[in-house]
Amino acid sequence: MADESPVPGPVAEQAGDLVTPPVPAPVASTEPDAVKDERGRTLYLAKWTTRFWAWIIDFCMVILFLNIVRGIFASTGWEIPLYIDFRYWEPFEFGFQSLIFFAYWTIMEGFQGRGQSIGKMVMNLKVVNRDGTKIRYTSAALESFGKAFVLLLPLDCLIGWLAMPGTKLRMFNRLSNTIVIKTDYKEPAGIQYVKDKE
Repeated sequence: MADESPVPGPVAEQAGDLVTPPVPAPVASTEPDAVKDERGRTLYLAKWTTRFWAWIIDFCMVILFLNIVRGIFASTGWEIPLYIDFRYWEPFEFGFQSLIFFAYWTIMEGFQGRGQSIGKMVMNLKVVNRDGTKIRYTSAALESFGKAFVLLLPLDCLIGWLAMPGTKLRMFNRLSNTIVIKTDYKEPAGIQYVKDKE
């Protein structure tokens, strides 16, 4: 009489217990620089070059505003030197102008947890908490501190690049527990835009 061997299958009975086959490990995302948020969505971290161009756009916007303020104060006799004219920097004027940059980023990125300045809107970027949720004013203020003060920005970036390579974090991103992600400007749900030919 031939030996009877158990029939192979996904479930085999052994000593009255059911043994289930091992579950395969989840497949890692093939997209570079991707992280999962708390709901399991994939968040794509923004490139340094894209973040740089967003910063340049914001810098130009604030400089434009400061030039308007300079014109107003010039009539009162208080002349504010140009922010980018290093020869005439004085601690008070430089600090005043840096506070304008700080207030701009804190308000724009912290308002209703939007996480976007004008530059980030143009470049389709957004600042969020590490779990993908909206940031608050406190996180926006801490995250903005490093990039608002020009003398601190190189140190902020260098510490991020050297101490946390591959994370795409500045030092103040790490301290504020925030990340900068890519976002899409899409039509609202249920609406489709039809573009006319030019």
